[in-house]
Amino acid sequence: MRWVVIFFVLNIFSSSSLQANVIDIYIRDDVYKDYTTFVNNRDITSIKNFSGKAIRRDVVDMIIAQQALKLGGFNFQFNYIPGKVNFRNTRMLETGKLLISFDSYWLADAHANANFLYITKPLIRRGEYIAGVYTKAGRENALGLAQMSDFKRLSAVSTPKWRTDWKTLSDLPLKELVIEHEWISMARMVNTGWVDFMLMPFNATADQSFKLDKINLVPVPNVAIELKDSRHFVISRNHPLGSQAYLALEKGLNILRKKGAIEKAYTQAGFFVDKQNLNIINAQ
Repeated sequence: MRWVVIFFVLNIFSSSSLQANVIDIYIRDDVYKDYTTFVNNRDITSIKNFSGKAIRRDVVDMIIAQQALKLGGFNFQFNYIPGKVNFRNTRMLETGKLLISFDSYWLADAHANANFLYITKPLIRRGEYIAGVYTKAGRENALGLAQMSDFKRLSAVSTPKWRTDWKTLSDLPLKELVIEHEWISMARMVNTGWVDFMLMPFNATADQSFKLDKINLVPVPNVAIELKDSRHFVISRNHPLGSQAYLALEKGLNILRKKGAIEKAYTQAGFFVDKQNLNIINAQ
């Protein structure tokens, strides 16, 4: 009987220790879908090539974050909880329910919440985020964009909660700027033709198109918009592991940056593009 009790206690201790080493991460469902497709059960630390099916900026963010944490000595496991979490993330970071956002933040958004966030060094530096003007497939040439004044007859969609995106679009002479807070709803609005375009990172597909379920968006050829801000990982100051995760992440990102791994990953994923081949309309 004594050995049964000891075995039972040890089992409880082992289960508690395992659970204590697993951290819940809330992630947007469409990003999680592409993440699982691209990773395909591989060890995250083994991923060196970021070319392939379902790769996108958000997926690279997730992988880089985990690789950096490991390199920095943060050896916890993550349990992903997908859903519509665009702006719930910030609230959960404030309360300490969420340790880290694996989707990087614009510096403007991070600074607005700096009282409860640790902010890493830039993951995507200012001047590196060049977005495509994405529209419904078949309409890309119809938009006929070549200069700033061409935006006067077009509508776009975004949310003021993304400060940098909103300011970038507000600075264009648009016919209309529509507010929609859910990213997937924005994409659906453009796909149905209710709105002319949205800004999106370039994709690594042959035609740089973005496809998800019935959504098929393509960029206007040879045209781009610069989003003039940097992107950073943010960690909750109110999570018990916040300080430890922040220090590990900074250490790991520094190692990856020195190796050129961050720039290589975003280039292979099609996010970093050759600016020489694009008309960046708001470059000045």
